[in-house]
Amino acid sequence: MAKTEILAFRVAPELKRELQRMADDDQRALSQVCEMLLCEGVEAYKKEGPKFLQRLVAKQKARAKDS
Repeated sequence: MAKTEILAFRVAPELKRELQRMADDDQRALSQVCEMLLCEGVEAYKKEGPKFLQRLVAKQKARAKDS
């Protein structure tokens, strides 16, 4: 599959550091790790539908509350 599209968005510095650490540990590019995680998220959404995102939002809210 040809990669012809660009996707850009802002993330928290802490998240970028974590993603970069994962990429470094696995000797991959940051973009490769992000693409793999996004692809897995899309596949999970296809299986579970909106419940998948609702679960992620709930986890995110719980993490923010604990911080």
